[in-house]
Amino acid sequence: PCWIDLFSSDLDGARRFYGELFGWASESAGPEFGGYVNFDLDGVRVAGGMHNDGQSGTPDVWSGYLRVADDDATTEAAVAAGGQGIRDPQQVGPLGRVGLLVDPGGAAIGIWEPGEHRGFGVLGEDHAPSWFELLTREFSASIEFYERVFGWDVHVVGDTDEFRYSTFGKDEDSKAGVMDASAWLPEGVPSHWGVYFQVADADAAVAKATELGATVVQGPDDTPYGRLVTVTDPTGAVFKLQGINPEA
Repeated sequence: PCWIDLFSSDLDGARRFYGELFGWASESAGPEFGGYVNFDLDGVRVAGGMHNDGQSGTPDVWSGYLRVADDDATTEAAVAAGGQGIRDPQQVGPLGRVGLLVDPGGAAIGIWEPGEHRGFGVLGEDHAPSWFELLTREFSASIEFYERVFGWDVHVVGDTDEFRYSTFGKDEDSKAGVMDASAWLPEGVPSHWGVYFQVADADAAVAKATELGATVVQGPDDTPYGRLVTVTDPTGAVFKLQGINPEA
């Protein structure tokens, strides 16, 4: 994973919300980039945002992108592996090339072939992205897809009906996770990628987020990976807060 961005029906409101919650500064890339917004943490880019005008029928959502060497070759490989290329790779000026895929479980994932824009400059620090996770209804097919298309090495964390989870990379070198969510994803909720943001104090962050108009969906839950909370921002985009355990 190299980048995330927010599709929001209230982009100005999102800039205020995440600015107050995470201390992000934001700046429009200008009309030549469709009013795309870049979010910075202490002068380092951490995320982007674009306006959701409702025409696509897509709800407000956080999306992730995987870095690739060749957008066209990756799209071809994805189709051959049972996925779909739902947006042909496009050049984004000197910044790079972008494409959009759907994996065999129905989860959308962006691909980014870097030019001048290399992706987020900070990861796994307070108020920055800290983890990326696929919740899928097609666990085995999805694992095979990411192995074949992206060359990821898979490490099993749990393999029971109650908890089936694998990571791409192992332990400290893990890049992302995949969870078998077929038994509990609500009806109508498709397989999807999600993003976590690290915070020093999950409860304080939740209090601040709800004060700003967020809604708690699940948690807080204490886990070996920190105190985790799933929330939606004021327009419904889901993200997770990861409070780091002091003893970890």
